[in-house]
Amino acid sequence: MSKEINRLHPVSAVITSAKALKSMIFPLIIIIATNGFHFSFNFHSDNFWRMIFLFGIWGVGALLALVSGIVKWRTFVYWFEDGELRVKYGLFVKKKRYIPFERIQSLNYNEGIFHRLFGLVKVQVETAGSKDRKPEVELTAIRKAAADVIELEMRRAKNQVNEQMNDEQSLIEEIPVPTIYHMSIRDLLILAITSGGIGFVLSGVAAFIPQISDIIPYEEIFHELADFAKIGAFLVVLMVIFSLILAWFVSFVITLFNYYEYTVRIEDEKLIITKGLIEKKRITLPLNRIQAIRIVENPVRQLFGFATVVVESAGGNGGEGNDKKITLFPLIQKQDCLGTLEQLFPDINWRPEFINSPERARPFFYRIDFVWLIPIIGGCSYFLYPYGLLSLLLIPLTIVIGVWQHKSAGYMIDGKQLTMQYRVFSRTTFFMEKKRIQSIGTTQTYFQKRKNVMSVKATVMSGMTGMAGNVRNLEQQDAETILSWYEH
Repeated sequence: MSKEINRLHPVSAVITSAKALKSMIFPLIIIIATNGFHFSFNFHSDNFWRMIFLFGIWGVGALLALVSGIVKWRTFVYWFEDGELRVKYGLFVKKKRYIPFERIQSLNYNEGIFHRLFGLVKVQVETAGSKDRKPEVELTAIRKAAADVIELEMRRAKNQVNEQMNDEQSLIEEIPVPTIYHMSIRDLLILAITSGGIGFVLSGVAAFIPQISDIIPYEEIFHELADFAKIGAFLVVLMVIFSLILAWFVSFVITLFNYYEYTVRIEDEKLIITKGLIEKKRITLPLNRIQAIRIVENPVRQLFGFATVVVESAGGNGGEGNDKKITLFPLIQKQDCLGTLEQLFPDINWRPEFINSPERARPFFYRIDFVWLIPIIGGCSYFLYPYGLLSLLLIPLTIVIGVWQHKSAGYMIDGKQLTMQYRVFSRTTFFMEKKRIQSIGTTQTYFQKRKNVMSVKATVMSGMTGMAGNVRNLEQQDAETILSWYEH
């Protein structure tokens, strides 16, 4: 093993500082907004000194962010010794971390804008014991050749390379691995057009508004809107539609950037996912860490035979953010998807025959919705008459969605496999092996008991709270059969 000390690339100081400064943009906006977007240069004004004080605090924080990036770059070192990846960092408090190569589950690569300009890569080292949804070690910016050396050393420790590769200075050649999925431009456009990311965009706007609520003149806005609504309710509708179209367009662009050149390969019992236009990512997922698989079909994609395949992974974040859900196939024809999954996981029955929810359970899928629909319809009809009467359309719409959910609800037990199918809006088919299930529970209300129906919930390890499949209103005997199957 090499005991040569390796350092991060100097660009890592810029990246770390930029990341810290990015988190300080929002406080800066708050400071400017609370100041009423007014800047006084009168030395005798109280507002002037308050402005200086706030911007001074922010400036000190920004300076510390810059210094922290430089300190991390100067103090962070790593080397290989005794079959381990060893790192040391810290200025006043020295920290060391030794990671045996055989414990490393995956090496995930990210290439941001700064990385690509200088031919660098960010490496996230994940082990089965990675905690707090963070990688065990993160090398902010190193040369691609240095990243290859880490992977080579890991393979050596796991006896997965030939002895002829002992020379560390030799050129590392990438061995081509079979591609099991590559998203075409056509599929990428369909994915972006039918993306549900509009909810993410709108939720981001909703999260930002409360932060500036103190400076929003709600009373004046309310009176203006009230007067405007009297003469322009149609224009209000147009504004809402325009906002939704704008949010959809933002979601469309984000999806294009995130899933550009999406490719899945398999190598050494690991799935290797590469994607991204501006920021390139390479995610490594060992097959033995997959806890469950979901096939998700939203109404539009289901109509054209498309589906999304999501895997639930135990340990590590797979580079997908703060959870353990990794999109395996963002968009794929369902029949093609089943064939590919049968090759990857031959022990699982991918073509289940479901036992569905009984007919007498159908009202349970929409009856409870009327509890909150009635006051909404009543309020809209009274205060927004005559346009508010359109809210009556929510009643048949709710019934149709409930019937749709009832037709989708079902389960199948096949040996040591449990498959659940359910729907809110998108139809989800949840495939689980018995050994991966953490818990199974049932719930039954008084009204369900009268009809002999019961809801079943099965949870697998994924993220901090796990991922659950929930089939509502099954035959009580079927629910008890699932419990009995799991107990034994």
